[in-house]
Amino acid sequence: MKAAPEAQKRLLDLAELDSVIDRLAHRRRTLPELAVIDEKSKLHARLATQVIEAETEAGDLAREQTKAESDVEAVRTRADRDQKRLDSGAVTSPRDLASLQSEIVSLHKRQGDLEEVVLEIMERREAADTKVTDLVAKRDEVRAELSAAEDRRDAALAEIEKETGEVQGRRTGVAGEIPADLLKLYEKLREQYGVGAAMLHGGRCQGCKVALSIAEMNRIKAAPHDEVLRCEECRRILVRTAESGL
Repeated sequence: MKAAPEAQKRLLDLAELDSVIDRLAHRRRTLPELAVIDEKSKLHARLATQVIEAETEAGDLAREQTKAESDVEAVRTRADRDQKRLDSGAVTSPRDLASLQSEIVSLHKRQGDLEEVVLEIMERREAADTKVTDLVAKRDEVRAELSAAEDRRDAALAEIEKETGEVQGRRTGVAGEIPADLLKLYEKLREQYGVGAAMLHGGRCQGCKVALSIAEMNRIKAAPHDEVLRCEECRRILVRTAESGL
């Protein structure tokens, strides 16, 4: 393939712009915020689940407390009713009196037992409510951290996109100055090797960093200036400049 030396040198400008674009793409993929967002998202999801579980537990205890308090009130009401009946003198039979007194004692004991249950449930509910409060606070804190990381990511991505657009614009201009067949070869090699063209500098290919043999340097020296050369080691287009050591 033949191409004017200046056109070949423009490949180095194109390669430099492509290198910038690659670095920007790598920066986009490896933004520190992405790892933070991933970590915070997983933590937020776990905390959200724990909040739901804790709220469910607290709700169950609230219903359990309501039922226990209702049971206490029912026993208290029945004991008060029996006590009024006893105090009224309406029951005169010794046997009935003994039975009524025994029932009142039993109801008072039952009331005491139920009140102990209520207290125990109240303690468990207080602990459950505290757990909910703590988890909600932690969840909200993580959500705020996640939002801040997302904002930083969005700002960084916007900056990268802006810079990428500018570089892409310059690349389009440079590519328009390169012959179609040479550009096609460059693009093919770039797709294969990541870099399509490299400078020959001081007898060394800057693409693979391999020093060329004397025989290869002599071959290059003898080649016409418009001949498109390839590095024997990495097969990239080898661009000759005043710094090539020829």
